[in-house]
Amino acid sequence: MSEQEICWMSAVELLEAYRSKKLSPVEVTSAVLERIDELNPKINAIVTLSADLAMEQARAAEEAYQKGKAGALAGVPVTIKDLIPTKGVRTTFGSVLFEDYVPDEDAVLVERLKDAGVVILGKTNVPEFGLVAVTDNLVFGPTLNPWDTRKTVGGSSGGAAAGMAAGFSPLAVGNDGGGSIRIPSSLCGVFGIKPHFGRIPCGPKPYHGWETMNAEGPITRSVADAAMMIDVMSGPDDRDMWSLPASGVNYLESIKGRVKGLKVAYTSDMAVAAVEPEVVEITKKAAFAFSELGCEVVEDDPGIFDMAQDLTVMVILETVTAHEDNLEEAKEKMYTLYKPFLELMDVFSGRDMVRVNFHRVEMWDIMRRFFEKYDLLLTPTTACPAFDLKDGGMLGPDIINGVEQGPASWIGFTYPFNFSGQPAASVPCGFTAGGLPVGLQIVGRRYDEPTVLRAAAAFEAAHPWAGRHPEL
Repeated sequence: MSEQEICWMSAVELLEAYRSKKLSPVEVTSAVLERIDELNPKINAIVTLSADLAMEQARAAEEAYQKGKAGALAGVPVTIKDLIPTKGVRTTFGSVLFEDYVPDEDAVLVERLKDAGVVILGKTNVPEFGLVAVTDNLVFGPTLNPWDTRKTVGGSSGGAAAGMAAGFSPLAVGNDGGGSIRIPSSLCGVFGIKPHFGRIPCGPKPYHGWETMNAEGPITRSVADAAMMIDVMSGPDDRDMWSLPASGVNYLESIKGRVKGLKVAYTSDMAVAAVEPEVVEITKKAAFAFSELGCEVVEDDPGIFDMAQDLTVMVILETVTAHEDNLEEAKEKMYTLYKPFLELMDVFSGRDMVRVNFHRVEMWDIMRRFFEKYDLLLTPTTACPAFDLKDGGMLGPDIINGVEQGPASWIGFTYPFNFSGQPAASVPCGFTAGGLPVGLQIVGRRYDEPTVLRAAAAFEAAHPWAGRHPEL
């Protein structure tokens, strides 16, 4: 088997090859590290490479297989988003303020992945503190899209999704406070799921922000690989007060069920200012392909209101408050496009934040009623495919389909489900005429990751996506 073939194998395939002794963890880790060495300079996906640690963990996994004591993911390479603390490995949060920070403890999910025997390749690029949906920062610079290196990968798990699309690893960990797993998964043509809020414990981390919005989750090239990661990473931990009780679900097994009979709604509206017509065409076709799988598919919109202002209020007030003890240093050193955030600290009040919470309750009541009629909601993941990067950075496209855009307009399909906490995934569903990936978002009922995963797996089986790779 060639090194290139090894680099495109799924985690499921690698585990089978390890157990049958067709491949070894050391052989696989060497292959992916060589690919990263060759191609990462072209896209800047992995910003801190932990090659020595990876080889050490690969040798430990190989020994575990020989002794019959291998963990659930033993020897499988994984990347960790640079917003997630990893003991002994530089974790910068994309910020000059943490440029030399090396955590002395792992985040809960990293601890669990290590216990399962993974091989940690390194940390993937992010926008500073994950505050925007374009991956760029003053420490490492932008991550470039493997499908077209003139374009963005989205964010904030942009390095994770880019590395996945480039064949750097079969598994990647991201997190999602407003679409940060789903957005780059869509723009890079890979699979990503935001589990229900609290399903996978978050933190601990050395700064505040996103506490009531963020969900940890996987980015992979296959649904089965993502389900395996959720099996390993999920479950309660007192270090995260929001973590959910154990579900009792085997997520990998849950993808095997049928989707026949599910009631599915599709919308390309949902208070989003404008959507590229090509994105609507591709996602609508993909949504109605579920009828071929035995689902009842209709066009219907939940009718939620525009929550862009709520997102803006949360981001600004949380960011300023998190840095109130070092605000002058933050103003001097943070990413240039963030400086207006910090200057707006006196524009909003506590009353505005209370209003955000009221809106969350109102939005949830709308979604609750909608999901009394439907099992799933399907939408475009983003309002446009990947767009050109600009010198000096950017927060989003200026215009979509002839309509001027606000900074968060193009991600209006994703962040509502961070406010509600519901599980939501992005599946690759096609390419534009220009060769850029498009994602279909699958949203489930509260706590219902199994139906989201099962629907994604059924679509993957009917319309496989993993065989098409960017030509880096």
